[in-house]
Amino acid sequence: MKRFEMVNSLADTAADSIGNPAVQDAALESHLMALREEYETLRRIGAKATELGELQLQMARTLVGLNRGEEAWPLGREALSAFLAAEEIESAADCCDVLFRAEQPQSLNALGQGIWLAVTYPIDPELAIELLSHVVDETPDTADGAAVAATTALFIADIRTEGVQHENLTFFASQLLGEVARRHSGIDSQEAFDLWRDRLELREPEKFLVRLRNVVDVLVQDDWWFDRNQMQAGLPEAICVDG
Repeated sequence: MKRFEMVNSLADTAADSIGNPAVQDAALESHLMALREEYETLRRIGAKATELGELQLQMARTLVGLNRGEEAWPLGREALSAFLAAEEIESAADCCDVLFRAEQPQSLNALGQGIWLAVTYPIDPELAIELLSHVVDETPDTADGAAVAATTALFIADIRTEGVQHENLTFFASQLLGEVARRHSGIDSQEAFDLWRDRLELREPEKFLVRLRNVVDVLVQDDWWFDRNQMQAGLPEAICVDG
């Protein structure tokens, strides 16, 4: 997956082999310089907006790795617009993930929009689950939003994957949901877990997806960067987050 490619490889290699933050940052700075040079070259020759957007996304991700979220934000937003215009939804959702990680004033807004894209469209389930897991991290222990997000993650892992990926992602999402249950209500047995899921109506997609819509609305605060109705109307089959 793109978001796990060069930037994370550079960071992991530096951290694992040397354990020196300065060396890790130097590797990221070098990568950032190469990306900027490539971007300028493509811009001069009139490359497509999505080609430039891919480099902007990589630059934004690198800047986030350097804890320079303020610089990353405009690059990620411009890339997001390019991908939405070209209907490259997975890349658009990836932008939202980077914008969330940039930790800027509208980062929670970006997370909500990324979740809507990732759940509505049949994109990479790993990215969708990653976005939903951010809600778990950001939600207070006693709030129901984390349970809804983790349940949706398990639902996506189940319906969008098969084989080894299905085994791995359903295991991860199940563990995530179990941890949420412990945080939320001190659940420590299968019987209690089953009762907890019934109480919170976490077994039926038509119910927990409506609740996910409420979570998304809280995150976005009605400041949408795209027309959801128009986008969803073009899909023959979609998971409906809008009720």
